[in-house]
Amino acid sequence: MTLAVAILNWNGKDLLQQFLPSVVAHSPKADIYVIDNASSDDSVAWVEKNFPIVKVIVNKENGGYAKGYNDGLSQINADVFCLLNSDVEVTPNWLDPIVEEFNTYPMSALIQPKILSYHDKDHFEYAGAAGGFIDKLGYPFCRGRIFDTVEKDLGQYNERSPIFWASGACLFIKSDTFHKLGGFDESFFAHMEEIDLCWRAFNQNLKTIYLPSSIIYHVGGATLKNTNPRKTYLNFRNSLFTLTKNAYGPIWALIFMRLVLDGVAGIKFLLELKPQHTVSILKAHLSFYSKLPYLISKRKQQSLSKEYFYTNSIVWTYYVRKCQTFDRLHKC
Repeated sequence: MTLAVAILNWNGKDLLQQFLPSVVAHSPKADIYVIDNASSDDSVAWVEKNFPIVKVIVNKENGGYAKGYNDGLSQINADVFCLLNSDVEVTPNWLDPIVEEFNTYPMSALIQPKILSYHDKDHFEYAGAAGGFIDKLGYPFCRGRIFDTVEKDLGQYNERSPIFWASGACLFIKSDTFHKLGGFDESFFAHMEEIDLCWRAFNQNLKTIYLPSSIIYHVGGATLKNTNPRKTYLNFRNSLFTLTKNAYGPIWALIFMRLVLDGVAGIKFLLELKPQHTVSILKAHLSFYSKLPYLISKRKQQSLSKEYFYTNSIVWTYYVRKCQTFDRLHKC
């Protein structure tokens, strides 16, 4: 089995200097690629000079995470792709459990390792933690992280297990699965495109697996911080994109409920004196409505599964019922 580790870069020389050495040192059996999204810094020249073993693919434009990976991976020949953020520190032998999983279980199509925080290494990291799930309204959450509650890693999620979605911070996927699914939806640009990809895989009965024996440390927010209104815009818009394309059931009812809850979120931002984020939510909905015909057409092209992990509202469970860790969800 051939494995390619592909790191997407955009003006990230500092991150490559910090984290690429660990990837090279701990991935002796993988081919390593840096896919550059038309950077204006000298990160490509730095990689070519300091790590000639790393293959560089230069995209013609910055198409974000989705198009950037679609364009780059189309030029890579491997059995398995590892999509790895540039702000990730990997650990010795991190790839061994992944290779064993793919070789042992042919039905495993996507894999996520345990993702811990680079700055607080005994805690899970926000973007992925111990594997992702979704609620009936399309709100994503993780084992180890629900909204802003991030758990300490006490070994509570140390078993191999199926999950709903794998984090784009470190996502392993069979190349034939990636191509079969048509890659990422480029209308997302960035954020939640991996959830859309995994949901489409789920609707085709493909398995996504969490492997705690493979461990990485993720900085998170290195490209776009949580305080940036642009991130709020992408998260709210792309969550609606994902729900509309993939959710089972009466979609208009789901969209209406999301409209109400997103409105509450907008009011919350106003009360917190963050009006730019409220404006971002409004812009997200306007963009979403303009894309509805496209999203509905994509919805009609696939079979939808009604077998969700969590069929209640995670918003209600977290904020009203005060069940704020993954192990308490079944009690709420």
